[in-house]
Amino acid sequence: MFTGIVKDVGALDAVQRRNGGLRLRVRHTGSEAFSGLSVDESVSVNGACQTVVASGEGWFEVDTVEETLMKTTLGSLRNGMPVNLERALRPIDRLGGHFVLGHVDCVGEVSSVRELGASRELWITYPPVFNAYMVPAGSIAIDGISLTVARLGESSFAVAVIPFTFGHTTINGLSPGSRVNLEFDILGKYVERQLHAASPAASVSRIDEGWLRENGF
Repeated sequence: MFTGIVKDVGALDAVQRRNGGLRLRVRHTGSEAFSGLSVDESVSVNGACQTVVASGEGWFEVDTVEETLMKTTLGSLRNGMPVNLERALRPIDRLGGHFVLGHVDCVGEVSSVRELGASRELWITYPPVFNAYMVPAGSIAIDGISLTVARLGESSFAVAVIPFTFGHTTINGLSPGSRVNLEFDILGKYVERQLHAASPAASVSRIDEGWLRENGF
């Protein structure tokens, strides 16, 4: 489990194909937040929970399986590309963002980026089958960054990004057309599941994997 508070911006160092999946080597800055990183730890890489399978001074490797490649943007990463990094939450840590599992739901697309004084406003579109999980002022994880939904549109939403977040995450490299990993708030998923268990007709959004694949998500 994570909080969506990015601790380091690393970079992809190497990609190796392995049995339909990928072995990714990620280089981090060696900050205190990543000191003592060891094999079998969970690390969020652009919002996707990955298990460390090898590590060394300033780097670690993860095996990204087919399911993760299908639901995230990790398969499109290339050498040198920056990635948001966060280690798993410890019971003694402050919960500065929200509960983020690292289980990416889908890939969204940035439709616009504009300056609003000192902040930036990003609009992002997503598959309409996830509409039930979005509420104004609710939480959303974008490439592993915990943000607040500022406005809702038709299968789209806006977030306001403060200067610190803009300067210390990969969000400063996004532009219209950029694809991002989205994880919707786990609370909404539990509510929908309970409603569906009580009455199947009450469920307003069932995730259709075939629809996602056919539409390029």
